[in-house]
Amino acid sequence: IGVCYGVIGNNLPSRSDVVQLYRSKGIDGMRIYFADGQALSALRNSGIGLILDIGNDQLANIAASTSNAASWVQNNVRPYYPAVNIKYIAAGNEVLGGATQSIVPAMRNLNAALSAAGLGAIKVSTSIRFDAVANSFPPSAGVFAQSYMTDVARLLASTGAPLLANVYPYFAYRDNPRDISLNYATFQPGTTVRDQNNGLTYTCLFDAMVDAVYAALEKAGAPGVKVVISESGWPSAGGFAASPDNARTYNQGLINHVGGGTPKKREALETYIFAMFNENQKTGDPTERSFGLFNPDKSPAYAIQF
Repeated sequence: IGVCYGVIGNNLPSRSDVVQLYRSKGIDGMRIYFADGQALSALRNSGIGLILDIGNDQLANIAASTSNAASWVQNNVRPYYPAVNIKYIAAGNEVLGGATQSIVPAMRNLNAALSAAGLGAIKVSTSIRFDAVANSFPPSAGVFAQSYMTDVARLLASTGAPLLANVYPYFAYRDNPRDISLNYATFQPGTTVRDQNNGLTYTCLFDAMVDAVYAALEKAGAPGVKVVISESGWPSAGGFAASPDNARTYNQGLINHVGGGTPKKREALETYIFAMFNENQKTGDPTERSFGLFNPDKSPAYAIQF
């Protein structure tokens, strides 16, 4: 279990205090959304495994040339690795529209730059929104909604990198509470769903969503690609079903659940909870400011055991 570390707030602790908080709680994974030099410096010799995003604003630049990718690696990876345990580089987060055409070239250029720098152990991927998968119910019907994802999947298969997927039962439940029960969305007992096509039985929405991603990878000709959950979480305020109790139930359920994998893949599922802190300067839906496990003063937003 890791936790995503966002910094869109004006009242957050220092980077070094944040790394200490991760270590004191036994959180051994982190995701950061851009090459934040202060955070990278603070992570030295912490042992924390890292997903490092290039930042969506860098995607087109890195897709444009191998030399751009090489200079990004020289500036943002080489000075820190291996003292900072960079596991994955994400070439974009939830990229939409025409920018999706930059994902595969950016990944190729980053792979080449890392290889040339002797850093080929770091895997390059991209982080997708769940709606990159169409026909997600039943899970076995999952298929990628757009053709660029087939190219992404096959590139990942060739490099041995996982697909990073942001999976939020909260939004599925919020948008369809008539057909989805709160218990099913928060790892509580009471609902069982059988997939007639593959014979598997689901007792939580999270598993059904993840297995739809696996089904899409199979249909794209990349059945061996693993999935890493690069974001999942539940807000504690700001909207429908957003309460400390529901957030605690979901996130504790997630922590307790992912070690056993999903009905389709019974292996531990590397998962990053969104997010470490409530971020008071996030825009958009009010819930966006209340996904944190911790308040900016480092006090828990609610009780959680890692």
